[in-house]
Amino acid sequence: MTAPPRRNQASSLRRALTVLEYVRDHAGTGRGVTLTRIAEELGINKSTVLRLATPLLEADLLVRDRETGWFRLGHGTLRLGQSYLSSLDLRTVAAEPLRLLQHAVGETCHLVVYEPPDVVYIDKVENETNVRMASRIGSRVPAYRTAVGKAILAWHGEEAFRAAVAAGMPPVTPHTVTEPDRLRAELDRVRRQGYAIDDRENEPEVRCVAAPVFDHTDAAVGALSVSGLTTRMTPARVREVGPLVVRTGLEISHVLGSARARDVVQHRAAGR
Repeated sequence: MTAPPRRNQASSLRRALTVLEYVRDHAGTGRGVTLTRIAEELGINKSTVLRLATPLLEADLLVRDRETGWFRLGHGTLRLGQSYLSSLDLRTVAAEPLRLLQHAVGETCHLVVYEPPDVVYIDKVENETNVRMASRIGSRVPAYRTAVGKAILAWHGEEAFRAAVAAGMPPVTPHTVTEPDRLRAELDRVRRQGYAIDDRENEPEVRCVAAPVFDHTDAAVGALSVSGLTTRMTPARVREVGPLVVRTGLEISHVLGSARARDVVQHRAAGR
């Protein structure tokens, strides 16, 4: 017997992946998807669906209920997902998006992780022609007085908020937010607009704009920011930069497996 042409193999693989993706997106709360629905929605006959599904079933990427015949994802997809996620490192994943963001805005960009009640700086990309920021990789700063910290706290609920307040909110500049009620109001605003602002709260002449980074559980595990002197980072410039920071955060989150980010990215892609 002669082997099927490579082009046909590639076509079959793409169609099989389409079946897998359809089940992934439409299996609901675990009941699965019927053979008829898959065939009708994808525009292929039932026998073809069964043929395409066979290797997916053999690899445990799909399972078929013995009683109902409905398809749902198999535990093979979980193994793949776990292997993928275990290979991810936030700093590595964010390196290129952070660099591109820095080139786009021309200001210093930071990446942090959350270690309650602080944030820890794990990467920094800056424009050598500008005044250098005082931040350094490895430094730790209380979350309440930074844009990156507020971007994270906004998505961590009441317990994280109380922990930040309990750790103390002393002023470090005349503009530092030190009142719990005002911080709570700022976190509400972050959730509405998608990004946080540090208006000279951590350094006297610096404004920062930050957005959260979500992991595969949709937890805000980090944040990225754009920082610049107030002479350049004017309120109008902040409004321009904010959406760019949010978009970069979503791109990183999407790679990390965030369903929240995936839905937004796919929606934007569909609108283009």
